[in-house]
Amino acid sequence: MQNENNLVKVLNDKTINILAIAIPVAVALLLGLPFKLDLGSWTNTLPHINALVNSLTTLFLVIAFAAIRRKNIALHRTCMLICVALGLFFLLTYILYHLTHTSTHYGGTSPLNYVYYFLLITHIILAAVVVYFVLKALYFAFTSDFERHKKIVKWAYPIWLYVSVTGVLVYLMISPYYGK
Repeated sequence: MQNENNLVKVLNDKTINILAIAIPVAVALLLGLPFKLDLGSWTNTLPHINALVNSLTTLFLVIAFAAIRRKNIALHRTCMLICVALGLFFLLTYILYHLTHTSTHYGGTSPLNYVYYFLLITHIILAAVVVYFVLKALYFAFTSDFERHKKIVKWAYPIWLYVSVTGVLVYLMISPYYGK
């Protein structure tokens, strides 16, 4: 319980607003760096790991949804904390990959390229937006403000689920073009 109290102290409105802006801006800036670091060939596996993380996030989001529908709060809470941990891990590995590799270009042809770019653009925009909603939902849950938690989750959950699913779809569509 002490760790939760410490999290609530740190995770306030000001911190949530700062993180919700700083994380997407920092990622965008890192992607635009004119140089890439050489951390070794192990970084070539990061897109595959990220797809696995997105798949696991999708799975745990669905389990968490089913759990809360069945009023199994303990399972719901565990699954959601796993999703948050997976999200943090994803962010770290995503940044590492893009610090070490240039962006991979999609090589598909029309009409699939329209599908790919639609999924990619909506995925990127909503991945940036969902940070705020997830942090607010987490804050409301930890402060036992379940009415506000339910209201924010109506936005957070479908956005997060969409982001995790489209992350896998985008990966599947672009994976043949890695290293080309």
